[in-house]
Amino acid sequence: MSRAPKVFTPELLTALSDRFKALAEPARLQLLAALRGGERSVGDLVDLTGLGQANVSRHLRQLTTSGFIRRRKEGTFAYYALADAEVFQLCDLMCGRVDAEQRLRRAALRG
Repeated sequence: MSRAPKVFTPELLTALSDRFKALAEPARLQLLAALRGGERSVGDLVDLTGLGQANVSRHLRQLTTSGFIRRRKEGTFAYYALADAEVFQLCDLMCGRVDAEQRLRRAALRG
């Protein structure tokens, strides 16, 4: 993993904010999770997520623009894959943190 910069310039903060915004949508996280298993077509992603095709296409466009996934065209089909699996380091870290907080809240309510 790359090292964090020593200075957070306004440009870097804007780029970072844009990347986090792309992850702020549950449907996009669902699509990333589906792509964790490997390259998929739009149809595959529709079937795996239960989201509508137009919705999937819109979110895939955002994830591609944000650099999280890459697109490959083959004939009339488009296939999507993770551009870099390091996004799951962030997701796993945050999922662990959220899970721990929820367990603490449940324990506090019980006791």
